[in-house]
Amino acid sequence: MFVSPAFAQGAAAPGGGLLNSMLIPMILVFGIMWFFLIRPQQKKLKQDEAMRNALRRGDQVLTQGGLIGKVTKVKDDGEIEVEIATGVKARMTRAAVVQVMSKTEPAEG
Repeated sequence: MFVSPAFAQGAAAPGGGLLNSMLIPMILVFGIMWFFLIRPQQKKLKQDEAMRNALRRGDQVLTQGGLIGKVTKVKDDGEIEVEIATGVKARMTRAAVVQVMSKTEPAEG
């Protein structure tokens, strides 16, 4: 009728099972997050940086403020000059360019 103390204590549950059962899904979740979120974002940042470094005089660009203009001057310090209307020029950083609307062809020579 009574349970003996030796039988009541029984064997301890294995501790490694919990670690394995939680570690593998967490690694899988991180791998999926990296593949679908982090990696495409890094590729997009590299493409945007390459687009901004390839700006040339004559390119028509869209700025973060929504202005469309033509690049009239590109400086080495990261600054560009954009003509947004006839005779109206604005200085801005390359980071303000969101998209190149039309690209000019390089001069042959």
